[in-house]
Amino acid sequence: MSSNRPYLLRALHQWIVDNSMTPHILVNADVENIQVPVSAVRNGKVVLNVDPAAVQNLEIGNDYLTCSARFNGASQSLFVPIFAILAIYARENGQGMMFADELSTKQDDGDAVDGADNNPQPRKDRSHLQLIK
Repeated sequence: MSSNRPYLLRALHQWIVDNSMTPHILVNADVENIQVPVSAVRNGKVVLNVDPAAVQNLEIGNDYLTCSARFNGASQSLFVPIFAILAIYARENGQGMMFADELSTKQDDGDAVDGADNNPQPRKDRSHLQLIK
C-alpha cells in the first residue's frame, strides 16, 4: 500500500486551518532534493509556516509539498519530499501529529536482499515503552 502520510498531512492541515489556527510543519532538512532556505535550518531541521495566508500555491501531493513563501522579504519556492516531513501541528496549541522518520526506513529498505533484513540492529521505529503488569 502507499504511504498514508500525504493523506494525513492534507487532513490535518485542513483541520488546523478550519479551527482558525496556524499550521506549521517540521521538516528534516538533510534529505536530498529539498529546497528550503538554508538560513532557516537549525540542527538539520526547519519549521515552516504553511498557513494559507503565509504561502502561495500550496500543494500537498502524494510525493512532495510545494509552495512559495517569503523569507527576509524575498519570495522563494519550496520543495519538500513528503517523507521529509516529521510533524504537522498548530502553532497556537501544539496539537497535531508527529511521523516516523522514513528517511532511515527508506535507506534500510535498499539494504535488504530477497526480503531478508541484513541489519541485525534493532529498528529505531520501535517504541521504547514496555507493558508493566
